[in-house]
Amino acid sequence: MPRGDPAEGGRVNKPETIKKGRKYQQVLSGAREVFMADGFEGASVDTIARSAGVSKATLYSYFPDKRLLFMEVATCECGKQATAAIDSLNMDAPPAEVLRVAGNHMLGFLLSPFGQRVFRICVAETDRFPELGQRFWDSGPGLIERTLDCYFDRAIARGELVVEDKILAAHQFAELCKAQLFPRLVFGLQADFTEAERTRVVDSAVEMFMARYGA
Repeated sequence: MPRGDPAEGGRVNKPETIKKGRKYQQVLSGAREVFMADGFEGASVDTIARSAGVSKATLYSYFPDKRLLFMEVATCECGKQATAAIDSLNMDAPPAEVLRVAGNHMLGFLLSPFGQRVFRICVAETDRFPELGQRFWDSGPGLIERTLDCYFDRAIARGELVVEDKILAAHQFAELCKAQLFPRLVFGLQADFTEAERTRVVDSAVEMFMARYGA
């Protein structure tokens, strides 16, 4: 396609708007499959249209360029994962219980095939399209971070936690949940992880967090 073709990510003078109509979910489903298989650069509009079962004209009408389409796919999927994690949290439960549930959700998403692919695509494309990383953060990790911030308020009020910088504490916990496993995944040293390996890391993260911030 020509370099300026909108659906291939080229910059053209078109409004960056997304139309949500009858085939919106159909387009997203097809695009998700292609992006996960071929990456952002490898995904062609022709392949996405075939996968979605729509014409290229229909695809163009929903998404002016491929960048917007990928952002929508990533945002929707990350939002689903984050919402599922948040819905599973009991905001009145003790900190160790809440953190363990949140940690298992975060680590599970990061180690999932979709989580891996979205992370790699965002890192690879963030220099050209910095909004990709921002959308990924806001719809997933950032949403969980804000929820933990609210939970910390409640736990502090109940005398269960002593936290001076709640946002930093939320970041620290997220990083603890990635210890050992996520670096091994990123550098290609290990692709699959057992339930015991995941539990070991999350349980340790909870213990370390409580040792630092437990009242």
